[in-house]
Amino acid sequence: MPAQAATSAPATVSVQKTTQSRTSDHDGGDRYKRVAYFTQWGIYGRNYQVKDVETSGAAAKLTHINYAFGSVDATLKCVSADPWADWQRPVAAEQSVDGVADAEGQALNGNLNQLKKLKAAHPRLKVLISLGGWTGSKYFSDAVLTPQARSTLAASCVDLWMKGDLPGLAAGAGAGVFDGIDLDWEWPGSEGNTGNIIRPEDKRNFTLFVAELRRQLNAFDPKSQLTAFLPAAAAKIDAGFEVRDVFRNLDFATVQGYDLHGSWDPITGHNGNLFPDRRDPNAIKFSVDTTVRDFLSRGAPAKKIVVGVPAYGQGWTGVKSTGDGLWSPAAGPAPATWAAGSEDYKVLAGKPGKRYRDLFTGALWLYDGNEFWSYDDPASLTQKAAYIRLKGLGGSMMWSIDGDDAKASLTSALYKILR
Repeated sequence: MPAQAATSAPATVSVQKTTQSRTSDHDGGDRYKRVAYFTQWGIYGRNYQVKDVETSGAAAKLTHINYAFGSVDATLKCVSADPWADWQRPVAAEQSVDGVADAEGQALNGNLNQLKKLKAAHPRLKVLISLGGWTGSKYFSDAVLTPQARSTLAASCVDLWMKGDLPGLAAGAGAGVFDGIDLDWEWPGSEGNTGNIIRPEDKRNFTLFVAELRRQLNAFDPKSQLTAFLPAAAAKIDAGFEVRDVFRNLDFATVQGYDLHGSWDPITGHNGNLFPDRRDPNAIKFSVDTTVRDFLSRGAPAKKIVVGVPAYGQGWTGVKSTGDGLWSPAAGPAPATWAAGSEDYKVLAGKPGKRYRDLFTGALWLYDGNEFWSYDDPASLTQKAAYIRLKGLGGSMMWSIDGDDAKASLTSALYKILR
């Protein structure tokens, strides 16, 4: 670790004085952000490689790829969750972006080298390292608890991912892969995955950490971008985020526009409906529009709100209904390829059953008399993209690119409207 980063002192003046309004002016002139997450582990079972982002045509239609996930471990520093996938795995010619296999002894292998090749083919494309995720947010609360801890965590993230000082490799071997950092702490101040450390102080400490990370990124390269993934539920927003202060130091934030309902619910529902459904029997009626309004009312600038959209569906089985299956009791998660209750768009697109579309809620679902699947297709994403334009929002974010089909149909639908 370079001495300067290791000895970075925590800021001693107030956040209000150290923050500045960030504008995303380093994206090659694109009016809208078109973000997609690439999952580190997708190279295994799914066999979805960085090359597939190129061959599908998606790479030319994106402004950002968020690489998921880097981790914060018990040492309270940034680490790789899978060094083999990230930089150790030799990539064969048939899986390589440029058709050239990794040579024995070369400085950098794995997904990071492939992302570097993808950027060379698309110079306007930005790649950010995403930190945390649902199963990787356990230690964030401890890691941002004090000024020194925040400074140390930020320095470790900049050293590892931005300066590219990867363990076992020459200093700087991973430089030039990442253009910034995306924070996916799920969730400050409120329940996330079982076992996460949660404190009431998380809300303030998240703001302070964003300011400290922004400061250190500026010191490394003022063009470095900083983004965050934020929740849909108003209760989680209020428990964990000082919205106005946080957005000052972010280039933009992606907001959760999916998992509004899922197979954990006893009745069927919408995965990512655009507007509230009057038929919804739940006390809290989630929707993308409700979430956007919640952030706007708390001080988020519209142009910095990037709306999350799913490339997968939520599914239930044992659904008994004499109608369309919506808001009906279910026996549990529907069987699926990788995890019960969740299936990729590319699979759902060819699944038999009757499809229903509600333009008033911006929702699509499939019901075959037993299984119920709520998902988005190109038509529903076109409606969401039109909404993003109409509301003056910042763009779209897809979780995750490996769920799209071989023709990048979902990515293309967003691109047609958001450019």
